[in-house]
Amino acid sequence: MESLFILIPLSLLIVGLLAWILNWSVKSGQFDDLDGPGQSILMDDDAPKAPKVSEHTQK
Repeated sequence: MESLFILIPLSLLIVGLLAWILNWSVKSGQFDDLDGPGQSILMDDDAPKAPKVSEHTQK
């Protein structure tokens, strides 16, 4: 019975901390674009890029 005096406030503290973290992540935009990172892998540019011409090779 005495352990409940420690466990109940501790669990309420943990739930409050998790609610604060969830609220912070929603306000900071962590959940704005859920599909974009998964789709960006599929839209990868497969064409090789042309090499850059430096000033030393133009002479």
